[in-house]
Amino acid sequence: MAKVTVDGIEVEVPNGASVLQACEAAGKEIPRFCYHERLSVAGNCRMCLVEVERAPKPVASCAYPVADGMKVFTDSPMVRNARRNVMEFLLINHPLDCPICDQGGECDLQDQATAFGGQGGRYREEKRAVKDKYMGPLVKTIMTRCIQCTRCVRFATEVAGVPELGATGRGEDMQIGTYVEKALTTELSGNLIDICPVGALTSRPYAFVSRPWELRKTDSIDVLDAVGAAIRVDARGPEVLRIIPRTNEDVNEEWMADRGRFSFDGLKRKRLDRPWIRRDGKLQPASWQEALEHVAGKLKAIPGNRIGAVAGDLVDVESVFALKSLMNALGSQNLDCRQDGAKIDGRRRDHYLFNTGIAGIDEADALLIIGSNPRKEAPVLNARIRKRWNAGALKIATIGESGLDLTYKAEHLGEGTSALSALIDGTGAFAKVLAEAKKPMIILGRGAVAREDGAAVLAAAWQLANQVGALTPEWHGFNMLHLFGGQVGALDAGFLPGEGGQDLAGMLAGGVDALWLLGADGFEPAFIAPGTFVIYQGHHGDRAASRADVILPGAAYTEKEGTYVNTEGRVQRGRLAVFPPGEAKEDWRIIRAAGAALGVDLPFNTLEDVRAGMVAANPVFGLVEGRIVGGAQDVTGPQAAGSLSGAPFKANLTDYWLADPISRASEVMAECSRIYNAAPMAQAAE
Repeated sequence: MAKVTVDGIEVEVPNGASVLQACEAAGKEIPRFCYHERLSVAGNCRMCLVEVERAPKPVASCAYPVADGMKVFTDSPMVRNARRNVMEFLLINHPLDCPICDQGGECDLQDQATAFGGQGGRYREEKRAVKDKYMGPLVKTIMTRCIQCTRCVRFATEVAGVPELGATGRGEDMQIGTYVEKALTTELSGNLIDICPVGALTSRPYAFVSRPWELRKTDSIDVLDAVGAAIRVDARGPEVLRIIPRTNEDVNEEWMADRGRFSFDGLKRKRLDRPWIRRDGKLQPASWQEALEHVAGKLKAIPGNRIGAVAGDLVDVESVFALKSLMNALGSQNLDCRQDGAKIDGRRRDHYLFNTGIAGIDEADALLIIGSNPRKEAPVLNARIRKRWNAGALKIATIGESGLDLTYKAEHLGEGTSALSALIDGTGAFAKVLAEAKKPMIILGRGAVAREDGAAVLAAAWQLANQVGALTPEWHGFNMLHLFGGQVGALDAGFLPGEGGQDLAGMLAGGVDALWLLGADGFEPAFIAPGTFVIYQGHHGDRAASRADVILPGAAYTEKEGTYVNTEGRVQRGRLAVFPPGEAKEDWRIIRAAGAALGVDLPFNTLEDVRAGMVAANPVFGLVEGRIVGGAQDVTGPQAAGSLSGAPFKANLTDYWLADPISRASEVMAECSRIYNAAPMAQAAE
């Protein structure tokens, strides 16, 4: 450790730390543009200049290492003059765009020019103008505003793993661009907007929509993948206008995936905003009383064991718990939340969780990925894997589709279960890597267990984890990667077939006469047996709504208070940012009202009552904003039904951009799907 004095304040920092880090430890604010704590040091903006005793001139604090006994001055006349001059240079070619710039009010250059700049500039020549670059349908460029901090270049190369951005030219002729003009091929491109300190990179869907001080800001959770990234929902009036990430070091750090960020326009399109009843073969508008009475009349005439319910992938735990309570009260055990047919029985929580934890990736030294493409299924988690791999501390292999670009090097062991069997037998070089690793990890994709032999795959992956020492009291290296924010919560709530109950396949094959779909759009509704009475409760007119006999309009995740559990088992709360449109209501309230129409007295009247019931049913729901941390206390594996088939593993997400009802309603996501799923040359700007 080195002792450093900053403006008379003595602090102790690790050897090798930068002067800027020492200044921050002393509570001093140091202006910066190019420096970012999650990126490599560039030292090219010079805004972070400080004075160091006995140094002949100001030093760039972001790139200057501390030394024991060093004395630093952050507000001396030399420092103030240096910062003022640097700011004047930065503003020489910067346009006076603040009144029309989407970064206005959130701009580092605005703030620092006010705090550290002079009263005016002396430059009277022509300003430089730069042609705007095309970076795809999500990121808008106004490159005349660029100050060449290179944050975007370093993010794309180091974090996103797509070295497509770079600088060409020198001095005043330097420009940032994609070399060959085309859309950025990353699922994390929106983070370029966040890290850009000026208005050079802004959100294309948000262009000229609002000013930040006009927005109502609500902290919430992204449910469009299973990472559960911390987000902030910005709304004005009844409409969500923007979604941006919040910092959560244990989950998403400060990054966010593009689908969760840019699909917000889908929240206002194809919405179900009033009840509907099918009459004479056509869906017709109805009142809530008519819809609920119609549901009650139909269900009362059907035995409980002939009624089934399916929970969707984006549904909050409160709604799942309420529907399970109603179904059980009606005498039904026909429940399922596994729309993809995943062979997960739900008996042991660590059989279906990402047990290492997302932050635990930072400790792993060997990783085997089975039947998963983390880059598409969980882009933020994939960036965490890349960070560990970049540090040179992680060896990676995959079993599944070949030719995947995961943004890091991985040895491909095979496409099917034979490669998994070979590892269990100890065959191959990577079997030795896993056996010798101190903290090995196995990531099993949701798609790997959504096959006929899914139970056998799950059991084999657990067996391998146990053999290579990934299951110890100190370390739990078995991980399942889910796809959406509601999947783990539904499993935790036990929304699975009870004793004698039918699973989804049985219900679709005619095992029930009435089917309640709670946001369930993950399967083809044409598979529902003819004559089945279908109740669809959800927020979008997506796949299943077209097959419904009654539609009960619910609320999307931004329109209600809800509990969600991410892939690592972390219980988190989503918040209400806007009210549901039209006559739509919170889902648990709809279910309670349906219960009343059926003559069923459900044991909850308020949201607090529902949550108390959830905790009583499974205490894990009481651990809000946390997760149960620990190693593998019981190494007993899941039961293997049948044998491995040998069939190759297939991707579970066929189109990342259109993977859920909200995204499928989004024009922005439709444009992304068109561009990124086209041939490579078609991605170029027109």
